[in-house]
Amino acid sequence: MTSSPVRLEIEDGLGLILIDHPPVNAASHAVRAALQAHLRAALAQARVTAIVLACEGRTFVSGADIREFGKPAQAPTLGDVVNQIEAASKPIVAALHGTVLGGGLEIALACHARVLEANASLALPEVKLGIIPGAGGTQRLPRLIGVLPAIDMVTSGRMVGAKEALKLGLVDALADGDLREQAAKLALRLADAPLRRTGERAIGPYDAQALNLAVAAAQAARGRIAPVKAAEAVLFAIDHALDEGLQRERQIFVDLVDSPQARALRHVFFAERAVQKSPYRPPTTAPAIARPAVLGAGTMGAGIAVALLAAGFSVNVIERNEAIGAGWDRIAGILKRQLAGARITQAQHDERLSRLTISSSWDGLAASDLILEAVFEDMALKQDIFARLGEVAAQNAILATNTSFLDVNAIAEASGRPEAVLGMHFFSPAYVMRLVEVVATDHTRAAAVAAAMALAQKLGKLPVLCRACEGFVGNRILNAYRALAELMVEDGAMPQEVDAALEAFGFPMGVFAVSDLAGLDIGRARRQYLEPRRNPLARYPSTVADRLCALGRFGQKTGAGWYCYPEGSRHIDPIVTQIVLDVSTDQRITRQPIAQETIQRGLRAMMVNEGARILSEGIVVRALDIDMVMIHGYGYPAWRGGPMFEADAIGLDAVLADVKAVHARVGIGFEPAPLLVQLADRGDLLANFAATAP
Repeated sequence: MTSSPVRLEIEDGLGLILIDHPPVNAASHAVRAALQAHLRAALAQARVTAIVLACEGRTFVSGADIREFGKPAQAPTLGDVVNQIEAASKPIVAALHGTVLGGGLEIALACHARVLEANASLALPEVKLGIIPGAGGTQRLPRLIGVLPAIDMVTSGRMVGAKEALKLGLVDALADGDLREQAAKLALRLADAPLRRTGERAIGPYDAQALNLAVAAAQAARGRIAPVKAAEAVLFAIDHALDEGLQRERQIFVDLVDSPQARALRHVFFAERAVQKSPYRPPTTAPAIARPAVLGAGTMGAGIAVALLAAGFSVNVIERNEAIGAGWDRIAGILKRQLAGARITQAQHDERLSRLTISSSWDGLAASDLILEAVFEDMALKQDIFARLGEVAAQNAILATNTSFLDVNAIAEASGRPEAVLGMHFFSPAYVMRLVEVVATDHTRAAAVAAAMALAQKLGKLPVLCRACEGFVGNRILNAYRALAELMVEDGAMPQEVDAALEAFGFPMGVFAVSDLAGLDIGRARRQYLEPRRNPLARYPSTVADRLCALGRFGQKTGAGWYCYPEGSRHIDPIVTQIVLDVSTDQRITRQPIAQETIQRGLRAMMVNEGARILSEGIVVRALDIDMVMIHGYGYPAWRGGPMFEADAIGLDAVLADVKAVHARVGIGFEPAPLLVQLADRGDLLANFAATAP
């Protein structure tokens, strides 16, 4: 017999209802049913004059059980329970700790008062799953804190800290001692006063112009439906009674919960967890990293060092003598900007900087258990470094390279201890971007892989495990669709038109703007590296990028690339337009306009096609691994679920048709991937394909 996830304790006139449903007290059907039963029992007890609702474990209710989404609702629904809490004849005070999210906050809103731990936070993050609150959140919140802050919370899904929550009136008090004891005292005081039910409150005055701006901001969300609908639900609350608002909110919720965007975002939710708990990962205990070192204090090395400092590590950075000062300034500059932006406190800034050491000496590397190389993308340079590391590093040390496209097997071989070498490909800026590609070579020991995955998680990153190959997952796919984008420019589109198509698709930036941000010299280095293997009959690579590089246009860092950047802002450059036209003329291409949808479908097809090759080669084991790389490293819109998920959703036969159309137009190098052809022919899904474990 399983114990109930909710229990009732009665003492001195107080009923304490405790939810105990690890790990996050999600409001599953079992919790809802037990909560309803204990609520009725407490209300029926004459000796109970007031009730405190609290949770065991590390957090208050952190939302609904997402596994129930898309399934028939089971009574009692969360809305039923929430309404019964608010309608209770005795005061109910919520004792809130941890993260009070979604349905948990809706439960709290229905209580007659709320006490919050000082380090807790609250949010209605449903929009991040493509839905809106469905148990009164959009109706009670504006009645409690006002329309404008309610619109902000439900359309952004952002976390609200304790001090802000108190200022907004979202909670009645912050606990300055024992949380439950303080909630109990408040509940017993309320027993002698008329109950203030949130749903019965009038919505306060608001600035109509500010409200219009807030609604416009929600409507401007790039392709996302949920923020628009969330704002619509809050606006409905202004002129309608609670019962009508709850009905409207529920209808919007039901309409959205099985929408394509909600299904895609649920896929992302579960995929983010799956990549970190891969059943294919070697079953080994990861040795804990304690003494990391970073080789190189350039853009990537500095960013990685800041990420390590933020996670509590003391970091030893190695740089050339003449570059030590610049390296220190680069790392200190990042911390200073974080301080100026109130992302860290002065105390945190000073403490993190105190744990940083930077020198040119390799002597201290013998004490490091992980050495992460982050120098320029040059194979000979990296091989030389790893040959030296093989001689000076401790025998149990993990040797990691941050290369973005070079073959880690070749780097590992140079070390003389390939079993200790792997890739940890961070994305720039490394202290912000969540993705890390953990790249296992043919010889990397299982414990090293597990340690790298665990380290990435400790840094707050999302590690995706893959095999070694040139470009790994993300840059292989990027190079495939960037190749087509550059040929589209030769054929009739302009760079800004391709970028506009990608932004309309949902990317935060287009491929040419991204190239300018990363630096065109990086792409040039890769083209030069691959030139000996280039098929002379293939159209790609386009010569436009090389002509830009020949003019010293390497992107934002030089003030010009695919665009120009007067005073730092991006502008279309007539020089680029003329170069594009000249290349088309030299190639004897008759330029034709390319429709935005054709650009979008073609580029998506190349992402899926290369993803299918990566899957068939066993670079990753699941399609969802590719989706996570593309969403978290390259800006693929999460509400589409990633290229592989979206391909399955729209049909592989349709995607294959787009690949064939691209191949017919641009030729060699863009052939349909055999796996994509096979799966499309038999009506199968990319999600059903599983490769051999890395």
